[in-house]
Amino acid sequence: MMRFLLAAVVLVFSVPLVSADRPNVIVIMTDDQGYGEFSCHGNPLTETPNIDRLAGQAVRLTDFHVAPMCTPTRGQLMTGLDAFRNGASNVSSGRTLLKADLKTIANVFQDAGYRTGIFGKWHLGDNYPFRPEDRGFEEALWFPSSHINSVPDFWDNDYFDDTYIHNTKRQRYEGYCTDVFFDEAVDWIAGDDDRPFFAYIALNAAHWPWFVPEKYREPLRKAIGDNPEIVKHLNQQKQADLVSFLAMGANIDENVGKLDQRLQQEQLFENTIVVFLTDNGSTMGPDYFNAGMRGKKTQLWEGGHRVPCFIRWPAGSIGPAREIDELTHVQDLLPTLADLADVAPPSTRLDGESLAPILRGERDKLDERMLVINYSRMPGFRVKYTKESPAIPHRDGAGVLWNQWRLLENQELYDIEADPHQDRNVAAAHQLVVAKMRRHLQTWWDGVKDDVMTPQRVIIGSDAENPMLLTACEWLDVFVDQQRQIRRADLKNGTWHLHVDRAGTYRLELRRWPRESGLSLQTSVPETPVVDGTFIKGESLPIASATVRIGDVTTTLQPDESNSFFATEVDLESGPIELTATFLDDKANEICGAYYVYVDRQ
Repeated sequence: MMRFLLAAVVLVFSVPLVSADRPNVIVIMTDDQGYGEFSCHGNPLTETPNIDRLAGQAVRLTDFHVAPMCTPTRGQLMTGLDAFRNGASNVSSGRTLLKADLKTIANVFQDAGYRTGIFGKWHLGDNYPFRPEDRGFEEALWFPSSHINSVPDFWDNDYFDDTYIHNTKRQRYEGYCTDVFFDEAVDWIAGDDDRPFFAYIALNAAHWPWFVPEKYREPLRKAIGDNPEIVKHLNQQKQADLVSFLAMGANIDENVGKLDQRLQQEQLFENTIVVFLTDNGSTMGPDYFNAGMRGKKTQLWEGGHRVPCFIRWPAGSIGPAREIDELTHVQDLLPTLADLADVAPPSTRLDGESLAPILRGERDKLDERMLVINYSRMPGFRVKYTKESPAIPHRDGAGVLWNQWRLLENQELYDIEADPHQDRNVAAAHQLVVAKMRRHLQTWWDGVKDDVMTPQRVIIGSDAENPMLLTACEWLDVFVDQQRQIRRADLKNGTWHLHVDRAGTYRLELRRWPRESGLSLQTSVPETPVVDGTFIKGESLPIASATVRIGDVTTTLQPDESNSFFATEVDLESGPIELTATFLDDKANEICGAYYVYVDRQ
């Protein structure tokens, strides 16, 4: 049973409950918080009064699921389609790219006359035609790839006074990242545009690195001091990490409260649908509190993908605050929100189902359904279901959900009603259940395998993005997506799968460090103190020459006079190409790939 603030029990609003206008929509998605990270779900260390209040005013989906990693979840939210159908199946490794021919939820609301904005994390492609500006968001404030301080992010961004992308251009913002994204969203919401709005506030918090203003840590330290038995098994560093992680959550909660205050002030509270959810299971939950579930982010156990989902619409048709225990999924949100707002969903068949009839009380239950959760793992993961790279999508990497049953990796069956912690594999005792779920999985796989095995291609040479930057995070099935990997010089190489938009001469500039760093090819960098931590020392590499391979043609390059980069010009025909750029030492031995390649159609 959820516990709420007393103020949430009786709802008293300052704005009349009368509005014939189309509802506004706000979707808030936090990063790496699980079901148990909120005090309304029994968290023993942290208090989240504003999110608790929102939950107390909302319909709460108590059996709601996402993917165990963030990109698949985000792609399913955007399209209403399974990750293996929409192309965005992994957090990096060339598999984050949301198929360009699909309508997004932003397109849906934009087509209906809404203004649309994203504030924070996108993680569905950094280049044209995959950027949020290309996918229906007319206002886009975001950072590239998986987290702030990822490989394509502005060099040494550290959550404070960072440089983000605003409508295709880099721009510096003062303040802490979560505060910036909420503040910019609220200012945009309250702007002088009379159209209804769809706002997507997608936070990087509480994703690692766990940087946060110090003032949010002290209450968590006190809570741990008052409850030492909860963390007594954790070493000092792990306890410090947990404090920072929960402090980031406290800052999120504060911003949710400020958002609600501003909605009230602008007389937008009543007719705004607010959806609150998280993008995957907790990164910290099993270390201290996991709401009775097993598993965490990246895992198929329930703790990896069952998350909160609160839907609030005070003036709307969804009835009183209550719990709904139907099996639901993030891909249901697009058709649900379109239905509630009376806007047309995409004309293509969706994997998600509108929950509006349940929310409105028009139906007691959904039709019985099975859901499949599948995602491409990180290349270095150790898995049992395949001997190939786990980054290559595989049928048996799935979890199948049906009523109380969970079939994991096509082998183990769990009954979460009888065994909520999933400690007992009961496949042998329920062979008919296993057989039915396996048939569903095979049918599902047959419908998605062609889509998911086809790499999406970044477009080069388009007027929409020229010049442009390619980074190692798009090397297919190779993981290089953290600036600390660039600093420590991960010796990996990979291939970009590209599409040449227009035939012509292209200038390619290969760099070991990004331009804004000002560093040369062989430079090392010392440890770098930042506001709330230290970035690791950057290693030197003995780079003497480089090669560029496009198709069957390889060109050897020498560094420029400043010894900062390699450059060449190549004539390209329109169409698909594969590009590999490699650094060599003075004996022509391969060192690693060029982490950064700047592309400019001349």
